[in-house]
Amino acid sequence: MSTIWTETLADFLRSQPGIGGMRIDTSRGTVSVATLGDVDLTALETSLSATVKAVEDRLSEKARVPAGFAVRQEGTVTEITGPTCETAPRFWKWQEVELREPLEAEEHETEWRMLAGFAAVCAVLGGAGFFAERWHLGPSWLPHLLSLGALVAGGWDAAIDSWENLRKGKVEIHFLMLVVAAGAVAIGAWDEAVLLLFLFSASGAMEEFAMDRTHREVSALLKSAPKRATVVDTSGAEVDTPVESLQLGDRVRVKPGEAFPTDGGIVSGKSASDESALTGESVPVEKGVGDTVFSGTLNLWGAVDFTVTRLPSESTLQKIIRLIKTAQKLKAPSERFTDRFGTGYTYAVLGVSTAMFLVWWLILDLPAFANEPGVRSAFYRAMTLLVVASPCALVLSIPSAILAAIAWGARHGVLFRGGAAIEKLADITAVAMDKTGTLTTGELAVLTVESFPPGREAEILDLAYSLETNSQHPLARAIVRHAKANGAKVLPIEEFSSITGQGVRGRLGQSMTLLGRRELLEHGPLSGWAGKLPPAPADLSEVWVVGRDVVGRLLLRDQIRAESSGVLAELKRRGILTVMLTGDRRHTAETVAKELGLDEVKAGLSPEDKVAAIQQLRASGRKVAMVGDGVNDAPSLAAADVSVAMGARGSDAALEQAEVILMHDRIENFLAAYRLSVRAKRIIRQNLTISLGVVGVMVLATAFGAVPLAIGVAAHEGSTLVVCINSLRLLFGRNQST
Repeated sequence: MSTIWTETLADFLRSQPGIGGMRIDTSRGTVSVATLGDVDLTALETSLSATVKAVEDRLSEKARVPAGFAVRQEGTVTEITGPTCETAPRFWKWQEVELREPLEAEEHETEWRMLAGFAAVCAVLGGAGFFAERWHLGPSWLPHLLSLGALVAGGWDAAIDSWENLRKGKVEIHFLMLVVAAGAVAIGAWDEAVLLLFLFSASGAMEEFAMDRTHREVSALLKSAPKRATVVDTSGAEVDTPVESLQLGDRVRVKPGEAFPTDGGIVSGKSASDESALTGESVPVEKGVGDTVFSGTLNLWGAVDFTVTRLPSESTLQKIIRLIKTAQKLKAPSERFTDRFGTGYTYAVLGVSTAMFLVWWLILDLPAFANEPGVRSAFYRAMTLLVVASPCALVLSIPSAILAAIAWGARHGVLFRGGAAIEKLADITAVAMDKTGTLTTGELAVLTVESFPPGREAEILDLAYSLETNSQHPLARAIVRHAKANGAKVLPIEEFSSITGQGVRGRLGQSMTLLGRRELLEHGPLSGWAGKLPPAPADLSEVWVVGRDVVGRLLLRDQIRAESSGVLAELKRRGILTVMLTGDRRHTAETVAKELGLDEVKAGLSPEDKVAAIQQLRASGRKVAMVGDGVNDAPSLAAADVSVAMGARGSDAALEQAEVILMHDRIENFLAAYRLSVRAKRIIRQNLTISLGVVGVMVLATAFGAVPLAIGVAAHEGSTLVVCINSLRLLFGRNQST
């Protein structure tokens, strides 16, 4: 990154064609950007936050204006604008951008502890005031003084939030609580006022605690990212370097117990990595030359050197962190609904409570302010109505469940791109799946070894092993893996060479040995005999081996994931249609589909054909989830109601396109994601039922004068606590796991 702050901001503006300029106000700590019209800035906030953080300490330096840009500094405000026409700035709309990091668990931890402290002080002082009044302890003013201290402690946070919102012209729940507490004090109900603010601050602490536990589950990703790296220079010397300074092609050395600072490919050494923080996979993954390593994963036992293939800012870990941050900001449809009506609902509650006060006082002839024996005043009833009708629990019903579900998924290898994905996944009635890499592993495995004449299969395997032992081709890896498992021997092959497009060859003793495609046999002395050899089954690949006096072949097939059958059976049991969409030949696709028990198979499809198949399913009235690898399936992922990508660790397309990402290529995580979505939607319905039910019952009871203020307070705050606790069941639940 440039050392000149103006160049850093200019680079940012160049990368954001929709942004014309930027203002930074260091006194207010705010950042605004200029756009032509309304622009969704959610996806911009993370990169903008990182840019501002990189320059905020150097804004006082003398500006060096990059070509085509304009910089203006006035007091604490710095403005930089990019190249544009003269008229464009007149149409710019300046929008303030929120730069607060949603994943910082420390902030939530401090918040809930502070609120819990206020609630504790409120309880102690309120209890002391209650007993001082009942037992006539101390002077007559002592109970009120203690209660006043309790009210200050219990209402401090609500007062700060209310003041900030009132300055913006907003009235919300915190203001309602303060109004009710003040009203209760005005009619002499000090104990009820203290109880209200104690329960309100206690429920606020509980809410923040729930958010803290949610954020802590994913903040481990941030902490797993190392800050320093050991770069090996051209002379072989080790240089300690900040991670952000790494460049593509740098050679980095990672010792046992250290974390990989970015993504790369191993060039020397052998080890295993703990990828649990990234993928949820608890089993260490063996790593050797040619294998890929991922930022934030832990090198377990061997020193390795790797070459940087992705800059730290674009590493898998950072992309996942950005994805989760964005997911926590993208709201579900039902959550957006509660946000829209929240402010209007607050005004409605204030209006209805005022109207009911007038009805009770002027029409029903209840005393206005002073309670009489056996009769509660109109003002007392209006305050009670304000409490029981306040939508605290309703406002928390959806976001608390959504955030808990996102956190559980991140911890178990399922990433949701926002709450909408959770809600939509719960409603699917059909699942379309790619074959290779989704239902199968994408890795070939040797199914059988044949020799002609029969009986010399072991010799064929020895020859194949010897010729392929140094190759990194997928077919070679499968043969070597099978040969090792079956105790094959490495023979002394000499003069090894490649036959372009057909295979490899080498000399064993005095004879030339060949390995490769059938075409190797179709030319030369064996051509007549080769025409009589049996063809390979349509769903298998074949590799031929020709020795001095033996000919044979190895038949290989893409491995079906062991978990695929169980996942599909569970989906069918739940009434979900399962469909395979693949570009493979029909015979191959049908063989796999029959083995797994799929409902439908569509084979030989181009990417456009897959999109058409998805649209056909949707036209039939089904809600469709598409599961693919996120690269060649990108069009069909976009066409589905819910897009689900496999293998997010290495696929940029998966992170960019999919709404749900299954880490570590585990198809069983799709079932976990579906179960989690169903459970989250069920808990949201429970929360809405609890919150609306309590409001409805208590409002009716208050209208007939049957509810004391203390009972109204307990019911209101109790429902809020119940909603938070119910949502936390998603975070700690186990029955959605596979």
